[in-house]
Amino acid sequence: MKRSGPLLTLLAGLLLGLFMLSLNATTGTRSASTSYREEAPTATASPSAAPSPSPSASKTPAQPPPVKSPVRSPVKSPVVDADYAGRTDDGSSAVSVSVRDGRAIAYFCDGHDTESWLRGAVREDGRMRLTDGHGAALTGTLQGGRRLRGSVDIDGGHHAFTADRAKKPSGLYRATATVRGAKVDGGWIVLADGTQVGVLTRGGKPSPAPRIDPATGVVTVDGRKLTAHPVTP
Repeated sequence: MKRSGPLLTLLAGLLLGLFMLSLNATTGTRSASTSYREEAPTATASPSAAPSPSPSASKTPAQPPPVKSPVRSPVKSPVVDADYAGRTDDGSSAVSVSVRDGRAIAYFCDGHDTESWLRGAVREDGRMRLTDGHGAALTGTLQGGRRLRGSVDIDGGHHAFTADRAKKPSGLYRATATVRGAKVDGGWIVLADGTQVGVLTRGGKPSPAPRIDPATGVVTVDGRKLTAHPVTP
């Protein structure tokens, strides 16, 4: 009976050792498995890459609208087909000018014995220089089709004048005829106030012209009725 005691003790020790060995093996496996799962990186869904826009899909920057030049109103030429009549600055004479299609004819007279018929072209800017072929000259500039400002040089004298746009019956008139064998040539300037300034030449001798009827242009010269007509170039 005394010998069985140590054997039992030895057997119990062996069983305890086997149990501990089995327990350690099981625990190690679980620990390793658990450790592996904890250290493994968690899979995350990577954001899908946005597709790069194709060249054809890209928008072309909008081009700014073309800059339009401001519309400018055409500059009106001061050359207006019209008649102009007025006096010299000193009041001694009268001047009338008729403008048509870039040409002009003018008449200067003092109502006594000095007169001149002048002709020439009108420039696009309204300036003009008219001559009579005998040394007299008229230079002037149209001002917006309302007025003509200029001067007449004749027989050594210089006469500045202003002629406003004339409305009928104002303006320039002329009558030519042969009366009692003498050539008659008369010129008349009818001003806005009804005043008439003219010279009538009979046979080369100038004198003050008789009045004309502005409504009809009729004038009586040496007992004969003549008709003075408006003058245009």
